[in-house]
Amino acid sequence: MAELFMIALGGSIGALSRYAMAGWVQNISQSGEFPYGTLSVNLLGAFVIGVLWALSERFMIPLHIREFLFAGLLGGFTTFSTFCLENLNLIRINDWKLVVVNIGISNIGGIFFAAFGFIIAGYLLNIKG
Repeated sequence: MAELFMIALGGSIGALSRYAMAGWVQNISQSGEFPYGTLSVNLLGAFVIGVLWALSERFMIPLHIREFLFAGLLGGFTTFSTFCLENLNLIRINDWKLVVVNIGISNIGGIFFAAFGFIIAGYLLNIKG
């Protein structure tokens, strides 16, 4: 039962953080069509999960903390379902260029940011990845 509470707590914090950051980024980007808010949240989430994974390989992180961070906080923070809906909306307005750009940057950029986070944390912790 404690695991479920930690996941729910992390998920609610992650969801509120996603809502705030995505809205803020979308607002300052002044882009009515391209989903910069979701893109930024997903790339930051990828970076953070890379950092946390490197930390978890170096330090013994208790299960309830890992559940809070990975399944809860980052699960609530990143937004795959929103990403899919935003691409569907771009398809509906027939803006295939933005669909390809968003899918490409989100996927390739996400992998890059996860690796970058892992490498940076490994470098700072003096571990090899």
